[in-house]
Amino acid sequence: MAAIEVVQGDISLQDTDAIVTAANESLMGGGGVDGAIHRAAGRRLAIAGAAIGPCEPGDAMATPAFNLNPPVKYVIHTVGPVWEGGEYGEAEVLASCYRRCLEVADELGARTIAFPAIATGVYGFPAKQAARIAVTTLQLSSALVEQVRLVAFDQHAYDLLVAALAS
Repeated sequence: MAAIEVVQGDISLQDTDAIVTAANESLMGGGGVDGAIHRAAGRRLAIAGAAIGPCEPGDAMATPAFNLNPPVKYVIHTVGPVWEGGEYGEAEVLASCYRRCLEVADELGARTIAFPAIATGVYGFPAKQAARIAVTTLQLSSALVEQVRLVAFDQHAYDLLVAALAS
């Protein structure tokens, strides 16, 4: 099992081999964390995303990191579920996002990876439940990734992730 840490900050500034973006299906950029990563990585990220997309919810695909600072080499794009009340398999789709990102990281040889809080922004997944799913899924993984960093955008998300990791 990889070591898991929680930090608060800007995911585009993490010193990991790969960073995950909570993408839309087109992989061409959007709002929130995806928009921030696309702005930091530059225009070529959207072009690369368009070339490999679309990406289905629960899946993950990788592109180069372009203008992101080393050691970041890859952006792993994953599409979370849109929250519709929890009766449509949203929890399993979210868990699949984390599993697939780790599988893609292993395929790339990435040893360190940073995740945002997938699907908790405009997709509306309840943040507390999402934090538990993220931590549990990562703890159960047999991926070769050595270090997982959960990057919280704000104090509330940070507190939820720390609590999930502690339980």
